[in-house]
Amino acid sequence: MSSTETATFGTGCFWCTEAIYKELDGVISVMPGYSGGHTENPTYGEVCSGETGHAEATQVVYDPSKISYDELLEVFFKTHDPTSLNRQGNDVGTQYRSVIFYHNDEQKRLAEKYKTELDRSGAWDKPIVTEIAPLKKFYPAENYHHDYYEYNKDKNPYCSFVIRPKLEKFRKVFKEKLKQVGSRK
Repeated sequence: MSSTETATFGTGCFWCTEAIYKELDGVISVMPGYSGGHTENPTYGEVCSGETGHAEATQVVYDPSKISYDELLEVFFKTHDPTSLNRQGNDVGTQYRSVIFYHNDEQKRLAEKYKTELDRSGAWDKPIVTEIAPLKKFYPAENYHHDYYEYNKDKNPYCSFVIRPKLEKFRKVFKEKLKQVGSRK
């Protein structure tokens, strides 16, 4: 049995992030939730108010023999705008900030290195504002947020107009890293 590791990212709306990471080969599970704030056991409504300090985040459990933390960071930086402070598209507020919550010193080192290299490369016209912070606590989101895109892709306009195009672009860019179609969960 292979060992697993965990990564936690905030890229704006966790519905988008969950849908993307779930398709990567080597990712075992993705849990939407909240992290980085001061309120214990926050609700979605409380986080959306911006009063809790939490970011919408996803916790990714993965098999490092199939996908590396560096590869997860590549997906992180290429699937959202890391130069936009407290906003992703029409989602505005600190709960939508770009953030990497590291679980150990190695993740911190890799995240800082990746961010620095991207900033130096000029990949974006503006500086990267992604926060890199220690994971203190992760609170799973309410059940109706789990697999949100899968259950709502034909019901919620946000899924059709925001998540679907993002997912389609991701599939083209990362096609060699995707699970086989029948094994996507």
